Amino acid sequence: MPRERRTFTAEFKRQMVQLYENGKTRAAIANEYELSPSALDRWIKQSQTSGSFSEKDNRSAEENELIALRKELKQLRMENDILKQAALIMGRK
Repeated sequence: MPRERRTFTAEFKRQMVQLYENGKTRAAIANEYELSPSALDRWIKQSQTSGSFSEKDNRSAEENELIALRKELKQLRMENDILKQAALIMGRK
């Protein structure tokens, strides 16, 4: 039976990273607090790179550019569809 998805506060994540930085092993922290090793590794990496646990703060410049381009593409497609509909309506008159 799968476990329920848990959410952790930024303070808890900071405490886990602090434990690691003070010399406790990743395996010991993961076992003691019933964390997945990948989550703990991600928190440590985020703390070291940006100091923030927010995914938005940890994106690379390329990822931010890709998100912006996808948003722009979606907007342009919507505008194009509107113009096509307007051309059909005007063509009927």
